[in-house]
Amino acid sequence: MKSHIAALTLVVKSYDGAIAWYRDCLGFTIQDTDLGGGKRWVTATPPGGGCALLLAEAATPEQSSAIGAQAGGRVLLFLHTDDFVRDHAAMTAAGVSFLEAPRHEAYGTVAVFEDLYGNRWDLLQPA
Repeated sequence: MKSHIAALTLVVKSYDGAIAWYRDCLGFTIQDTDLGGGKRWVTATPPGGGCALLLAEAATPEQSSAIGAQAGGRVLLFLHTDDFVRDHAAMTAAGVSFLEAPRHEAYGTVAVFEDLYGNRWDLLQPA
């Protein structure tokens, strides 16, 4: 058997706000399917492919309380790049909030940024 993780759910405040941010700030490809009854199947996939984010609009107070804190303040997601300088510059120009200056580690060049809700990500060019 060969398997892989195809998508990871990310709880968001609104479909449209999340779609705009992931498309415009990170350059993700969006697939948006209306499921009826106010529900949508919305995926955001990085430009190079890989695991998609399933953007799920919060429907309960419990889900709303998880927005922006899905990893308890730790880095939640790791966005690999083949050109850190290019992508860091493009993301900064698009308004992405980086929490630190780029740094060089044994495993690569990295900087932590936040998405529109405060979830932390690593932008990482592996060594």
